[in-house]
Amino acid sequence: MRFLAPDAGGTYVDGTFGAGGHTAGILARGASVIAIDRDPRAIAVGADMERAAGGRLTLVEGRFSDLDRIAREHGHEWVDGVILDVGVSSMQLDAAERGFSFRAEGPLDMRMGRDGATAADVVNRLDTRTLARVIAVLGEEKRARAVAAAIDRARGVKPISSTIELADIVARAVGWRGGAIHPATRTFQALRIFVNRELDELAEALAASERILGEGGRLVVIAFHSLEDRIVKRFLAERSAKRGGGSRHRPEATGPATTFELLTRGAVRPGDDEVRRNPRARSARLRAARRTQAPARPVDAAALGVPALPPIAAVVE
Repeated sequence: MRFLAPDAGGTYVDGTFGAGGHTAGILARGASVIAIDRDPRAIAVGADMERAAGGRLTLVEGRFSDLDRIAREHGHEWVDGVILDVGVSSMQLDAAERGFSFRAEGPLDMRMGRDGATAADVVNRLDTRTLARVIAVLGEEKRARAVAAAIDRARGVKPISSTIELADIVARAVGWRGGAIHPATRTFQALRIFVNRELDELAEALAASERILGEGGRLVVIAFHSLEDRIVKRFLAERSAKRGGGSRHRPEATGPATTFELLTRGAVRPGDDEVRRNPRARSARLRAARRTQAPARPVDAAALGVPALPPIAAVVE
């Protein structure tokens, strides 16, 4: 709230509604919110909050990569702030039937929305070489080839259908003998990101935020792992970089005008008290910036660090 600084009467986009915590904080300041979530269950859970907000909350089932279009469809040519809390929500992790967690038996789904290929489609149908690359790049798993080979052997016997089944396959592939971090953590992260196009969506959401924020509007992004945070960091660094350095012997460098001014110098991390109260906050990284009057410009996803992987649709074709 300190970095977003919502004003009474202003309009803000919560691109990742989840359980509504950030939206509730914005509403408490007297502002209005357009809250977006891909998960229809999150939208359903927020219905009571929407009714209680007296017209100041609009819930929309959709992708935050479309947040500028969604805001305009609801009558706003620009907004005063955007908050993105990236990644899977606690609600999704704790629902075994959603298939996000290896700690409880559930179907291998992992979809944040209602459409598209599931994680089961990916592990059972993606070729071994590409599967290893997905696990290595999106999960940063050093033993990705061994994991992919183990998955290939298992699916040759019968389709892999449950979270516990996949977690056991991964554990055996890496030779796990216990420890604080389950060896399936990285593989599950990779599959979830791939199934939901999370890194592509994040790059597109940053560009959409730039397009919809008015001058002085604020962008706040919370990321939970290095792949996400790197994209946010590169976007804000590139958008806030000032050209200059000229001299009488060498003309001043020129380039596009800065579209953001940084509000955070480096990532803001949770304090010890917050981590004790909410252990899942331990890996959170917050970055914030203020919009200038310069026109928005296209985003190069590759330059931001979005990996070039096959589209998820190719898995089910």
